[in-house]
Amino acid sequence: MSTNFYFQSGIPGGRTSEQRLVENLIIESIKIYGFDLYYLPRTEVNVDEIFLEDTIKRYENAIPLEGYLEQVDGFGGDGTLMQKFGIEIRDTCTFVVARSRWDDTVARGRSNYIPLPNRPAEGDLIYLPITGSYFEVKKVDAHDPFYQLGKLYVYKLRCELFQYSGEELNTGIAAVDKLETDHSLDIDNFGLELQDGAGSLLLDNRFLEEGGKLLREDFTLKDYDPQSDNDEFNRLASIDILDFTEINPFGEIATR
Repeated sequence: MSTNFYFQSGIPGGRTSEQRLVENLIIESIKIYGFDLYYLPRTEVNVDEIFLEDTIKRYENAIPLEGYLEQVDGFGGDGTLMQKFGIEIRDTCTFVVARSRWDDTVARGRSNYIPLPNRPAEGDLIYLPITGSYFEVKKVDAHDPFYQLGKLYVYKLRCELFQYSGEELNTGIAAVDKLETDHSLDIDNFGLELQDGAGSLLLDNRFLEEGGKLLREDFTLKDYDPQSDNDEFNRLASIDILDFTEINPFGEIATR
């Protein structure tokens, strides 16, 4: 028995008019039941030409886009866990975005090294303003639902809660860039720039050789990394210690 002629008569399948109707209904449904998001496409910085991977991630655009949260009862995953090094949050979720809306707002071309596809890619970020959460795209399902009326209408983005590890966020939107502002340990962010903005002000040639820079007083490592023990290590390094190195095999007290 053949499929319905009035809906499946196109090539390879489905009438264009009916496909447009289904697509518009999906977009409207996402706009009604979904959330306003910011989509942050990943920008390549330092690509390894051998392994074809980029160890440094930069996000320079935050593009408004609506998306539907597939889990109607909230985030999935393991939730909040107490680990030996503190609390770890393992929230997961699946966002559904319309293909045509993504193509109209986010679509990108291909890079010189890694051919990022002109679709949502693994490593992109999604910022959910209603909760202030960042999610990293881990998998893109582009075939669910499977060819209704002979066409694909949505992307399903399976995401995990993003764990910041020094990525650059320069989108120009303060609410989005706040993640880097609050958690970055890059001291260059606190350097005093020259008048022409060319670089940070260095103290002298000796500090230049050692990589030292003149920093603003508002930089305190403890404020940005509460678990850092730098001050304690400096204190311990200033007192007498037992020296067990090869030049002092009997472990006598060495004064520093």
